[in-house]
Amino acid sequence: MEDGEKSKKTDRLNIFSGGRSPYKPPLAVSAILLLSLGLGIGGGFIGEKLAAHSRSSTIAAKQQYVSDEGALIGSIAKTVGPSVVSIDVQSRSNATDVFGFSQPTSQQSAGTGFIISSSGLIVTNRHVVPIGTTSVSVTLADGTKFNNVQVVGRTAGSSSQDVAFLKIANLHGKNLTPVTLGDSSKMNVGDRVIAIGNALGQFQNTVTSGIISGFGRDVTAGDQSGLTASENLTDLFQTDAAINEGNSGGPLVNINGEVIGVNTAIAASAQNIGFAQPINDLKGLIKGVLASGKLQVPYLGVRYVSLTNDIASEFNLSTKRGAYIVTSGSDPAVLSGSPAATAGLQEKDIITKVNSISIDQNTSLTAAISRFKVGDKVTLTVVRGSKTLTLHATLATEPTQ
Repeated sequence: MEDGEKSKKTDRLNIFSGGRSPYKPPLAVSAILLLSLGLGIGGGFIGEKLAAHSRSSTIAAKQQYVSDEGALIGSIAKTVGPSVVSIDVQSRSNATDVFGFSQPTSQQSAGTGFIISSSGLIVTNRHVVPIGTTSVSVTLADGTKFNNVQVVGRTAGSSSQDVAFLKIANLHGKNLTPVTLGDSSKMNVGDRVIAIGNALGQFQNTVTSGIISGFGRDVTAGDQSGLTASENLTDLFQTDAAINEGNSGGPLVNINGEVIGVNTAIAASAQNIGFAQPINDLKGLIKGVLASGKLQVPYLGVRYVSLTNDIASEFNLSTKRGAYIVTSGSDPAVLSGSPAATAGLQEKDIITKVNSISIDQNTSLTAAISRFKVGDKVTLTVVRGSKTLTLHATLATEPTQ
Protein backbone atom coordinates (compact mmCIF):
# COMPACT_ATOMS: atom_id res chain seq x y z
CA MET A 1 0.00 0.00 0.00
CA GLU A 2 1.39 3.37 -0.97
CA ASP A 3 1.99 5.67 1.96
CA GLY A 4 3.03 9.00 0.54
CA GLU A 5 3.07 8.84 3.37
CA LYS A 6 0.74 10.87 1.66
CA SER A 7 -2.21 8.56 2.21
CA LYS A 8 -5.07 8.27 4.64
CA LYS A 9 -3.64 5.01 5.77
CA THR A 10 -0.80 6.56 7.56
CA ASP A 11 0.62 4.84 5.70
CA ARG A 12 -4.99 0.44 7.44
CA LEU A 13 -16.75 2.05 22.57
CA ASN A 14 -24.52 5.84 49.14
CA ILE A 15 -27.02 7.39 50.02
CA PHE A 16 -26.12 7.87 53.66
CA SER A 17 -28.82 6.76 56.11
CA GLY A 18 -28.13 7.61 59.71
CA GLY A 19 -29.54 5.66 62.60
CA ARG A 20 -30.48 8.60 64.76
CA SER A 21 -33.80 9.15 66.41
CA PRO A 22 -36.01 12.06 65.19
CA TYR A 23 -34.08 15.33 65.20
CA LYS A 24 -34.38 17.74 68.18
CA PRO A 25 -32.02 20.71 67.80
CA PRO A 26 -30.17 21.26 71.08
CA LEU A 27 -29.24 24.72 72.25
CA ALA A 28 -25.61 24.14 71.50
CA VAL A 29 -26.37 23.53 67.82
CA SER A 30 -28.51 26.68 67.62
CA ALA A 31 -25.71 28.68 69.13
CA ILE A 32 -23.20 27.34 66.64
CA LEU A 33 -25.57 28.19 63.81
CA LEU A 34 -26.00 31.72 65.01
CA LEU A 35 -22.28 32.12 65.47
CA SER A 36 -21.73 30.81 61.96
CA LEU A 37 -24.25 33.28 60.61
CA GLY A 38 -22.55 36.09 62.47
CA LEU A 39 -19.18 35.14 61.00
CA GLY A 40 -20.81 34.91 57.60
CA ILE A 41 -22.01 38.50 57.79
CA GLY A 42 -18.66 39.83 58.92
CA GLY A 43 -16.43 37.34 57.17
CA GLY A 44 -17.16 37.93 53.47
CA PHE A 45 -13.81 39.54 52.98
CA ILE A 46 -12.02 36.63 54.67
CA GLY A 47 -14.07 34.18 52.62
CA GLU A 48 -13.11 35.90 49.38
CA LYS A 49 -9.44 35.81 50.38
CA LEU A 50 -9.71 32.10 51.13
CA ALA A 51 -11.48 31.46 47.80
CA ALA A 52 -8.83 33.43 45.93
CA HIS A 53 -6.12 31.43 47.68
CA SER A 54 -7.90 28.21 46.76
CA ARG A 55 -8.16 29.27 43.10
CA SER A 56 -4.51 30.22 43.11
CA SER A 57 -3.56 26.86 44.59
CA THR A 58 -5.68 25.05 41.97
CA ILE A 59 -4.07 26.97 39.09
CA ALA A 60 -0.63 26.29 40.52
CA ALA A 61 -1.45 22.59 40.82
CA LYS A 62 -2.66 22.50 37.21
CA GLN A 63 0.42 24.33 36.02
CA GLN A 64 2.60 21.89 37.90
CA TYR A 65 0.72 18.94 36.33
CA VAL A 66 1.13 20.36 32.83
CA SER A 67 4.78 21.09 33.51
CA ASP A 68 5.37 17.57 34.84
CA GLU A 69 3.56 15.98 31.89
CA GLY A 70 5.48 18.11 29.40
CA ALA A 71 8.74 17.14 31.05
CA LEU A 72 7.77 13.46 30.91
CA ILE A 73 6.86 13.59 27.21
CA GLY A 74 10.06 15.50 26.47
CA SER A 75 12.11 12.93 28.35
CA ILE A 76 10.47 10.04 26.49
CA ALA A 77 10.98 11.74 23.13
CA LYS A 78 14.64 12.33 23.98
CA THR A 79 15.08 8.66 24.96
CA VAL A 80 13.18 7.03 22.08
CA GLY A 81 13.86 9.60 19.35
CA PRO A 82 17.36 8.35 18.45
CA SER A 83 15.83 4.94 17.66
CA VAL A 84 13.24 6.35 15.22
CA VAL A 85 14.15 6.69 11.55
CA SER A 86 12.63 8.42 8.55
CA ILE A 87 12.25 6.20 5.49
CA ASP A 88 12.34 7.38 1.88
CA VAL A 89 11.24 4.94 -0.81
CA GLN A 90 11.51 4.85 -4.58
CA SER A 91 9.21 2.38 -6.33
CA ARG A 92 7.89 1.52 -9.76
CA SER A 93 4.39 0.44 -10.70
CA ASN A 94 2.27 0.19 -13.82
CA ALA A 95 -0.38 2.83 -14.43
CA THR A 96 -2.93 2.96 -17.24
CA ASP A 97 -2.73 6.03 -19.45
CA VAL A 98 -5.64 7.83 -21.16
CA PHE A 99 -5.41 5.44 -24.10
CA GLY A 100 -5.69 2.36 -21.90
CA PHE A 101 -2.06 1.33 -22.19
CA SER A 102 -0.06 0.23 -19.18
CA GLN A 103 2.90 2.49 -18.53
CA PRO A 104 5.60 2.06 -15.86
CA THR A 105 5.72 4.97 -13.45
CA SER A 106 8.15 5.96 -10.73
CA GLN A 107 6.86 6.98 -7.33
CA GLN A 108 8.41 8.43 -4.22
CA SER A 109 6.97 7.96 -0.75
CA ALA A 110 8.01 8.37 2.86
CA GLY A 111 7.31 6.71 6.16
CA THR A 112 8.75 5.93 9.58
CA GLY A 113 10.46 2.99 11.24
CA PHE A 114 12.28 2.11 14.45
CA ILE A 115 15.51 0.30 15.16
CA ILE A 116 15.26 -3.10 16.88
CA SER A 117 18.92 -4.13 16.86
CA SER A 118 22.30 -2.43 16.91
CA SER A 119 23.13 -4.34 13.72
CA GLY A 120 20.72 -2.14 11.76
CA LEU A 121 17.41 -4.04 11.70
CA ILE A 122 14.36 -1.78 11.40
CA VAL A 123 10.62 -2.39 11.75
CA THR A 124 8.13 -0.50 9.58
CA ASN A 125 4.81 -1.13 7.79
CA ARG A 126 4.73 -3.26 4.64
CA HIS A 127 2.81 -0.53 2.82
CA VAL A 128 5.76 1.82 3.41
CA VAL A 129 7.88 -0.46 1.18
CA PRO A 130 5.35 -1.71 -1.40
CA ILE A 131 5.87 -4.37 -4.03
CA GLY A 132 7.92 -2.71 -6.76
CA THR A 133 10.23 -0.90 -4.34
CA THR A 134 13.51 -0.15 -6.10
CA SER A 135 15.47 1.69 -3.43
CA VAL A 136 15.17 2.56 0.26
CA SER A 137 17.08 5.07 2.36
CA VAL A 138 16.77 5.85 6.05
CA THR A 139 17.70 8.96 8.00
CA LEU A 140 18.49 8.87 11.70
CA ALA A 141 17.35 11.50 14.18
CA ASP A 142 20.79 13.14 14.07
CA GLY A 143 20.60 13.52 10.29
CA THR A 144 22.84 10.60 9.35
CA LYS A 145 21.55 9.07 6.11
CA PHE A 146 22.02 5.52 4.85
CA ASN A 147 21.22 4.82 1.20
CA ASN A 148 22.00 1.11 0.93
CA VAL A 149 19.02 -0.30 2.83
CA GLN A 150 17.70 -3.77 2.09
CA VAL A 151 14.12 -5.02 2.44
CA VAL A 152 14.56 -8.17 4.54
CA GLY A 153 10.93 -9.18 4.16
CA ARG A 154 7.34 -8.01 4.25
CA THR A 155 4.15 -9.82 5.19
CA ALA A 156 1.78 -10.81 2.40
CA GLY A 157 -0.94 -8.37 1.36
CA SER A 158 -3.53 -10.83 2.66
CA SER A 159 -1.96 -10.89 6.12
CA SER A 160 -3.59 -8.91 8.94
CA GLN A 161 -0.07 -8.02 10.14
CA ASP A 162 1.07 -4.97 8.18
CA VAL A 163 4.79 -5.19 8.87
CA ALA A 164 8.09 -5.15 7.02
CA PHE A 165 11.72 -5.41 8.10
CA LEU A 166 14.63 -3.39 6.72
CA LYS A 167 18.38 -3.78 7.21
CA ILE A 168 21.05 -1.09 6.90
CA ALA A 169 23.71 -2.88 4.83
CA ASN A 170 26.71 -0.93 6.11
CA LEU A 171 26.69 1.15 9.28
CA HIS A 172 30.11 2.70 8.56
CA GLY A 173 30.93 2.43 12.25
CA LYS A 174 27.78 4.21 13.39
CA ASN A 175 26.40 3.06 16.76
CA LEU A 176 22.65 2.52 16.76
CA THR A 177 20.29 2.55 19.73
CA PRO A 178 17.50 -0.07 19.59
CA VAL A 179 14.10 0.61 21.12
CA THR A 180 12.84 -1.22 24.20
CA LEU A 181 9.79 -3.34 23.45
CA GLY A 182 7.01 -3.21 26.04
CA ASP A 183 4.10 -5.52 26.87
CA SER A 184 1.07 -4.29 24.94
CA SER A 185 -1.24 -6.63 26.89
CA LYS A 186 -0.75 -4.41 29.95
CA MET A 187 -2.19 -1.33 28.27
CA ASN A 188 -5.62 -0.12 29.40
CA VAL A 189 -8.12 2.30 27.95
CA GLY A 190 -7.09 5.75 29.13
CA ASP A 191 -3.39 4.98 29.39
CA ARG A 192 -1.16 7.76 28.08
CA VAL A 193 0.74 7.04 24.85
CA ILE A 194 3.10 8.97 22.58
CA ALA A 195 3.44 8.64 18.80
CA ILE A 196 6.70 9.53 17.06
CA GLY A 197 7.04 9.74 13.30
CA ASN A 198 8.00 11.45 10.07
CA ALA A 199 4.84 13.57 9.79
CA LEU A 200 3.74 14.30 6.21
CA GLY A 201 6.97 12.72 5.04
CA GLN A 202 8.93 15.88 5.81
CA PHE A 203 8.75 16.72 9.53
CA GLN A 204 11.14 14.23 11.06
CA ASN A 205 10.49 12.80 14.54
CA THR A 206 7.30 14.73 15.23
CA VAL A 207 5.94 13.89 18.70
CA THR A 208 2.23 13.74 19.59
CA SER A 209 0.53 12.45 22.73
CA GLY A 210 -2.86 11.01 23.64
CA ILE A 211 -4.43 7.96 25.20
CA ILE A 212 -5.43 4.43 24.30
CA SER A 213 -9.08 4.87 23.24
CA GLY A 214 -10.00 1.25 22.55
CA PHE A 215 -8.86 -2.30 21.84
CA GLY A 216 -9.53 -5.02 19.30
CA ARG A 217 -10.45 -2.74 16.41
CA ASP A 218 -10.79 -4.33 12.95
CA VAL A 219 -10.42 -2.01 9.97
CA THR A 220 -10.22 -2.18 6.20
CA ALA A 221 -7.56 0.27 5.08
CA GLY A 222 -6.58 1.64 1.70
CA ASP A 223 -4.80 4.66 0.27
CA GLN A 224 -6.38 7.92 -0.82
CA SER A 225 -6.37 7.09 -4.50
CA GLY A 226 -8.43 3.95 -4.11
CA LEU A 227 -6.21 2.30 -6.71
CA THR A 228 -4.29 0.15 -4.27
CA ALA A 229 -6.01 -2.98 -2.97
CA SER A 230 -7.32 -2.52 0.54
CA GLU A 231 -6.11 -4.68 3.39
CA ASN A 232 -7.92 -6.06 6.42
CA LEU A 233 -6.22 -5.34 9.73
CA THR A 234 -7.35 -6.85 13.02
CA ASP A 235 -6.96 -6.41 16.78
CA LEU A 236 -5.67 -2.85 16.57
CA PHE A 237 -5.26 -0.28 19.30
CA GLN A 238 -7.34 2.85 18.77
CA THR A 239 -5.68 6.05 19.94
CA ASP A 240 -6.38 9.77 19.86
CA ALA A 241 -2.67 10.60 19.68
CA ALA A 242 -2.39 12.38 16.35
CA ILE A 243 -1.06 9.94 13.76
CA ASN A 244 -0.36 11.88 10.60
CA GLU A 245 0.46 10.89 7.06
CA GLY A 246 4.06 9.79 7.09
CA ASN A 247 3.83 8.30 10.60
CA SER A 248 3.21 4.80 9.25
CA GLY A 249 5.61 2.31 10.76
CA GLY A 250 6.56 4.59 13.64
CA PRO A 251 6.38 3.58 17.30
CA LEU A 252 3.51 4.08 19.73
CA VAL A 253 5.19 4.40 23.12
CA ASN A 254 3.99 4.09 26.72
CA ILE A 255 5.01 6.41 29.57
CA ASN A 256 7.96 4.14 30.36
CA GLY A 257 9.43 4.82 26.92
CA GLU A 258 8.64 1.29 25.69
CA VAL A 259 7.22 0.56 22.26
CA ILE A 260 3.77 -0.99 22.66
CA GLY A 261 2.47 -0.50 19.11
CA VAL A 262 3.27 0.26 15.47
CA ASN A 263 1.34 3.20 14.02
CA THR A 264 -0.48 1.96 10.94
CA ALA A 265 -3.68 3.74 9.91
CA ILE A 266 -6.05 6.63 10.52
CA ALA A 267 -9.79 7.04 10.11
CA ALA A 268 -10.16 9.41 7.18
CA SER A 269 -13.64 10.60 8.13
CA ALA A 270 -12.90 11.39 11.78
CA GLN A 271 -10.70 13.58 13.93
CA ASN A 272 -7.84 12.00 15.88
CA ILE A 273 -8.82 8.37 15.44
CA GLY A 274 -5.70 6.44 14.69
CA PHE A 275 -4.83 2.76 14.79
CA ALA A 276 -1.70 0.89 15.82
CA GLN A 277 -0.77 -2.77 15.81
CA PRO A 278 -0.04 -4.06 19.34
CA ILE A 279 3.62 -4.95 19.56
CA ASN A 280 2.87 -8.31 21.21
CA ASP A 281 1.16 -9.40 17.98
CA LEU A 282 4.44 -8.83 16.11
CA LYS A 283 6.93 -10.18 18.65
CA GLY A 284 7.03 -13.63 17.06
CA LEU A 285 7.99 -12.11 13.71
CA ILE A 286 10.55 -9.84 15.38
CA LYS A 287 12.14 -12.73 17.29
CA GLY A 288 12.33 -14.78 14.10
CA VAL A 289 14.04 -12.02 12.11
CA LEU A 290 16.50 -11.29 14.92
CA ALA A 291 17.35 -15.01 15.15
CA SER A 292 17.56 -15.91 11.46
CA GLY A 293 17.97 -12.64 9.57
CA LYS A 294 14.91 -13.38 7.45
CA LEU A 295 11.16 -13.07 7.78
CA GLN A 296 9.40 -16.34 8.56
CA VAL A 297 5.69 -16.08 9.31
CA PRO A 298 4.42 -18.75 11.73
CA TYR A 299 1.61 -20.89 10.37
CA LEU A 300 -1.01 -23.17 11.94
CA GLY A 301 -3.10 -24.03 8.90
CA VAL A 302 -6.80 -23.55 9.63
CA ARG A 303 -9.61 -21.41 8.24
CA TYR A 304 -11.80 -19.90 10.90
CA VAL A 305 -14.24 -17.22 11.93
CA SER A 306 -13.86 -15.27 15.16
CA LEU A 307 -16.87 -15.91 17.34
CA THR A 308 -19.16 -13.17 18.61
CA ASN A 309 -22.52 -13.59 20.33
CA ASP A 310 -24.31 -13.23 16.98
CA ILE A 311 -22.07 -15.67 15.11
CA ALA A 312 -22.25 -18.20 17.95
CA SER A 313 -26.05 -17.94 17.84
CA GLU A 314 -26.07 -18.36 14.06
CA PHE A 315 -24.09 -21.62 14.35
CA ASN A 316 -26.00 -22.67 17.49
CA LEU A 317 -22.84 -22.76 19.60
CA SER A 318 -22.74 -22.55 23.39
CA THR A 319 -19.15 -21.25 23.28
CA LYS A 320 -19.29 -17.52 22.54
CA ARG A 321 -15.62 -16.67 22.03
CA GLY A 322 -12.87 -18.39 20.10
CA ALA A 323 -11.80 -19.35 16.58
CA TYR A 324 -14.46 -21.56 14.95
CA ILE A 325 -12.84 -23.76 12.30
CA VAL A 326 -14.97 -23.84 9.14
CA THR A 327 -14.60 -24.44 5.42
CA SER A 328 -14.48 -21.53 3.00
CA GLY A 329 -16.19 -22.43 -0.28
CA SER A 330 -14.27 -25.38 -1.66
CA ASP A 331 -11.28 -24.75 0.59
CA PRO A 332 -10.88 -27.16 3.52
CA ALA A 333 -11.17 -26.01 7.12
CA VAL A 334 -7.89 -27.73 8.07
CA LEU A 335 -5.13 -27.66 5.48
CA SER A 336 -3.60 -30.99 4.61
CA GLY A 337 -0.10 -31.49 5.96
CA SER A 338 -0.30 -28.39 8.13
CA PRO A 339 0.66 -28.17 11.82
CA ALA A 340 -3.08 -28.06 12.58
CA ALA A 341 -3.67 -31.35 10.75
CA THR A 342 -0.74 -32.97 12.53
CA ALA A 343 -2.09 -31.75 15.88
CA GLY A 344 -5.47 -33.38 15.15
CA LEU A 345 -7.65 -30.29 14.70
CA GLN A 346 -10.95 -30.86 12.92
CA GLU A 347 -13.66 -28.84 11.24
CA LYS A 348 -16.11 -27.31 13.76
CA ASP A 349 -13.51 -27.30 16.53
CA ILE A 350 -13.31 -24.06 18.51
CA ILE A 351 -9.85 -22.91 19.56
CA THR A 352 -10.30 -20.89 22.75
CA LYS A 353 -6.66 -20.52 23.86
CA VAL A 354 -3.14 -20.65 22.48
CA ASN A 355 -0.99 -21.40 25.50
CA SER A 356 -2.42 -18.92 28.03
CA ILE A 357 -3.63 -16.43 25.41
CA SER A 358 -7.44 -16.31 25.21
CA ILE A 359 -8.99 -15.97 21.76
CA ASP A 360 -11.65 -13.31 22.17
CA GLN A 361 -12.86 -9.93 20.89
CA ASN A 362 -9.46 -8.40 21.59
CA THR A 363 -7.20 -11.15 20.24
CA SER A 364 -7.84 -13.19 17.10
CA LEU A 365 -6.24 -16.57 16.43
CA THR A 366 -3.97 -14.97 13.82
CA ALA A 367 -2.78 -12.35 16.31
CA ALA A 368 -2.16 -15.01 18.97
CA ILE A 369 -0.13 -17.20 16.59
CA SER A 370 1.90 -14.16 15.52
CA ARG A 371 3.25 -13.85 19.06
CA PHE A 372 5.31 -16.97 18.42
CA LYS A 373 8.03 -17.79 15.94
CA VAL A 374 8.44 -20.65 13.48
CA GLY A 375 9.41 -23.85 15.32
CA ASP A 376 7.68 -22.93 18.56
CA LYS A 377 5.48 -25.60 20.14
CA VAL A 378 2.11 -24.30 21.31
CA THR A 379 -0.68 -25.79 23.40
CA LEU A 380 -4.19 -25.35 22.00
CA THR A 381 -7.30 -25.43 24.17
CA VAL A 382 -10.07 -26.75 21.92
CA VAL A 383 -13.82 -27.18 22.40
CA ARG A 384 -15.13 -30.12 20.36
CA GLY A 385 -18.82 -30.66 20.91
CA SER A 386 -19.29 -30.99 24.66
CA LYS A 387 -15.64 -31.80 25.36
CA THR A 388 -12.62 -29.59 26.01
CA LEU A 389 -9.39 -30.96 24.56
CA THR A 390 -5.74 -30.04 24.82
CA LEU A 391 -3.79 -30.40 21.58
CA HIS A 392 -0.19 -29.58 20.71
CA ALA A 393 1.17 -28.08 17.50
CA THR A 394 4.59 -27.08 16.22
CA LEU A 395 4.33 -23.94 14.13
CA ALA A 396 5.72 -24.09 10.60
CA THR A 397 6.63 -21.44 8.03
CA GLU A 398 3.63 -20.02 6.21
CA PRO A 399 3.50 -21.28 2.58
CA THR A 400 3.97 -18.69 -0.16
CA GLN A 401 0.55 -19.63 -1.58
